[in-house]
Amino acid sequence: MAEMWIEAIGLFAGLLGIIAWVPQIHEVWVSKRHDGISLPTFSIVMVALALWLVYGILVKSIAMIVANVLTLIVIFTVIAGVVRLRRDESV
Repeated sequence: MAEMWIEAIGLFAGLLGIIAWVPQIHEVWVSKRHDGISLPTFSIVMVALALWLVYGILVKSIAMIVANVLTLIVIFTVIAGVVRLRRDESV
């Protein structure tokens, strides 16, 4: 029973972490602004999240697995938007 509460806390923390990226996605995809976004930094964050995902899989933590998969998707969405905008500007 206690393990279920621990996972619930982890899932809630992961959800909050994902929600934190929504303004960045809006800025890139809706407002079409990408100034100040460092692709090397975002790439390092993706590697760190991938390693946390591997860790979550190894310790069999559903919260870590779900949170990191979804956050990787969110970060990738930002990176894809920035790359698209910068490519369009260079044409």
